[in-house]
Amino acid sequence: MELAPVFKTFFSTVVYTVFGVIVFGVAFWIMVKVSPFPIRKELEHDHNTAVAILMGSVILGLAIIIAAALHG
Repeated sequence: MELAPVFKTFFSTVVYTVFGVIVFGVAFWIMVKVSPFPIRKELEHDHNTAVAILMGSVILGLAIIIAAALHG
């Protein structure tokens, strides 16, 4: 029966997804704590595009690193 590899693939996908979400959450928390200004205020109230680009690039960089590490 071919269901065992499907469950194994599904389980590994769920584990890697949870791992990636946790890493993104920790990275965002670190960026908020390290920055000398309130990021939420800069993004929501002041509409600071530069901060949004910075945050997006850090998250994209993390995604590339995590994908490369998981892919091999």
